[in-house]
Amino acid sequence: MKNAISWILVLFLLVSVLNNCLNNSVKKEIREQAAFMDNLRKLYSSGDSSKWPKPILDPESLATFSEIGHLPEISFPSDNPYSAEKELLGKTLFFDPRLSKSEQIACASCHDPELGWCDNRTFSFGHDRQLGVRNAMSIINTAYAKNLFWDGRVSSLEEQSQKPIEDLREMSGHMDLAAGKIASIKSYLVLFEKAFGDKKVTKERISKAIATFERTVNSSPSKFDQFIDGKAEMFTDDELMGLHLFRTKAQCMNCHNSGYFSNNTFENIGTSLLGEKGEDLGRYLVTKNLDDAGKFRVPGLREVSRTAPYFHNGSMSTLQEVIEFYSKGNPEHAQKRQTVHEGILLKSEKSGMVRMLELSDKEIMQLEAFLRTLSSKPEKVTIPELPK
Repeated sequence: MKNAISWILVLFLLVSVLNNCLNNSVKKEIREQAAFMDNLRKLYSSGDSSKWPKPILDPESLATFSEIGHLPEISFPSDNPYSAEKELLGKTLFFDPRLSKSEQIACASCHDPELGWCDNRTFSFGHDRQLGVRNAMSIINTAYAKNLFWDGRVSSLEEQSQKPIEDLREMSGHMDLAAGKIASIKSYLVLFEKAFGDKKVTKERISKAIATFERTVNSSPSKFDQFIDGKAEMFTDDELMGLHLFRTKAQCMNCHNSGYFSNNTFENIGTSLLGEKGEDLGRYLVTKNLDDAGKFRVPGLREVSRTAPYFHNGSMSTLQEVIEFYSKGNPEHAQKRQTVHEGILLKSEKSGMVRMLELSDKEIMQLEAFLRTLSSKPEKVTIPELPK
């Protein structure tokens, strides 16, 4: 009996010691995690990005890398300087459906200010209810894009503004005819005189005015901007950890860097579906460079929570889907990596930066939490009264 009691006491003491050690270990881990988060918060909200932890980057991304941060000041081209009068004219034209053949479709039909300046559709409806072939990109922050459209076929907003008007699937118009219609509207002549000094209406002036307006459609300071400026309390722990993951383990910084959150290049992430329904050759259609088959423009991530669906084909509807896609390294099917186009064999060579990351469910949630801090409060946009 005494031996049994002795063994019970020994066992009790052993359990107590182990439990105490376990509690101390857990408490230590909690303290270390709290200290780690406190340090991250201090560094990232310091107002000095040189103090931030070093990002994890692939060698091929170094040439185009610049640290994330605030959007820089807008730069207007010397041959199309800014004026409030030109902005108003451009805004009016942007919302005017008379630029289209049917006089029913405006630029704003696919770029709605209440929908993040896109239309939240996989593909937009155009002339005669035709569906487009690519997802309509938001025009927010396009002033910072070096190439426009998913394939980068134009390099200026002045040139970009003409393309949808003349595209048979979109507005199905013609710039010369559009200029003629606008010139016949007397109230427009006043706006052109204020913007350009005389009443002459040309397609070049229409393009310049719309481009000027589009350059003013930019993000307001976001939660992210306030946080890095010193408002440390603005971020939750999950948002903070999401920022850290974005710059390190998740390696989003390889492509989505600078204040625009894009490196302004073209990458192949394995979504071109070569040889399959929905095939899109991407940048190749512009350059005819074999290496560009399946490459698409890297979009900026500001306002990303407002501009779903995602990718050139609008194939993903949530940020969680997108993050999981990258976490798995896009395990594309081998049979969707090549096609024959105009007698030329094209192969889709997915970027080496798209690979298995093995992010946990919690890390995926934290990354999404951070990405949502890049969106600012939508501003109320007053629709201009169309001239008659």
